[in-house]
Amino acid sequence: MRKILGPGLITGASDDDPSGIATYSQVGAQFGYGLLWTLLFTYPLMAAIQEISGRMGSVTGRGIAGNLRREYPPLLGYVLVALLSVANTINLGADVGAMGAALQLLIAGPAWAYVCFFGLLSVLLAVFVRYTRYASLLKWLCLSLLSYVVCVFVVEVSWPQVVRGLLRPTLTVHADYVMAIVAVFGTTISPYLFFWQAQQEVEEGDPRGNGGRRRKSGHAEFKRIRLDTLVGMGLSNVVAICIIIAAAATLHPQGVTTIESAAQAAEALRRLAGPLTFVVFAVGIIGTGLLTLPVLAASAAYAVGELLSWPVGLRQRPGGAKAFYAVIAVATLLGCLLNFTSVNPMRALYWSAVLNGVVAVPVMFAMMHMSTRAAVMGSATLPRGLAWLGWAATAVMALTVIAMALSALR
Repeated sequence: MRKILGPGLITGASDDDPSGIATYSQVGAQFGYGLLWTLLFTYPLMAAIQEISGRMGSVTGRGIAGNLRREYPPLLGYVLVALLSVANTINLGADVGAMGAALQLLIAGPAWAYVCFFGLLSVLLAVFVRYTRYASLLKWLCLSLLSYVVCVFVVEVSWPQVVRGLLRPTLTVHADYVMAIVAVFGTTISPYLFFWQAQQEVEEGDPRGNGGRRRKSGHAEFKRIRLDTLVGMGLSNVVAICIIIAAAATLHPQGVTTIESAAQAAEALRRLAGPLTFVVFAVGIIGTGLLTLPVLAASAAYAVGELLSWPVGLRQRPGGAKAFYAVIAVATLLGCLLNFTSVNPMRALYWSAVLNGVVAVPVMFAMMHMSTRAAVMGSATLPRGLAWLGWAATAVMALTVIAMALSALR
């Protein structure tokens, strides 16, 4: 099983980053159990699009940006990768800021020092730890997500309401409700996850770091990618459901309807649900942040490097891929520096979500177009059912962006 679970597991786990924790906490605090259904709805869509990303990396021996560069005009790739890099950097800054604030809540001390520590640690691990050991470390960090499952069983939960929230959607066109749905969709289906999983399949199929060696693309390989992705995305959504339940059971009944950060959610839980829930929740923020920081920085570095034909890959030695590792370091540094400016981190995160949504739609459209073409995928084009799910995910994200734009215009 350890050999089967890899890119999909890490990708799914990194989807529940500190900024995602803040989003799910806000949804639970504001709407109680009422939006749990969104996680069931998005599961098959996100699993499908991530499986398609993995298949493309495995079959072509290139990531998303490498395939964009080969199949489309250069301007499209430059615009999409630039927007992705900006969104990732903002997201990274919000995540490392939440990690610093969470550690400050646990042991006191200066949050700014913790921000610097986590940023530096993330870069050092990415640059100097061997890929096999690094990938194994990321898998173990996935266990940090279990902290949110624990939270559900130490607070008083109305399970009949949980079942109703999961299976009986209550739909309304109220602006706050629509924006909450947009936030959940934008958090669970993010473009940096596409780039990361595709490139991780390339890395897994290139054990010597030679760049671009194709993997086997037969039934057994696709079965492995599907199982890995289903487990990873399933873990992601189960954890998101648990975070919403924890907030709905503790914060919502007390009238706490505004959560601006994951650290604020943890602090509110200390007052309302006791120190154990608080500690478990705060430790989970740090663990998921340590998992997500390298994913955000490396996915930007993969995209920039492939677009500019640089040597890329965490298997590469630092001396053989200087530009690639420089992008990881610069993205992490800029993200950390955001925490020392007057920029409101939650406002920045909002615009990051907007950029993610804007980037996701054309990237998903391009992925679907390429993965159904024999010129790109050879005999391994998508089966009909997976193609339909992929196009459905693309349509849902397009509608999400439209809804976001209409809400912003009100």
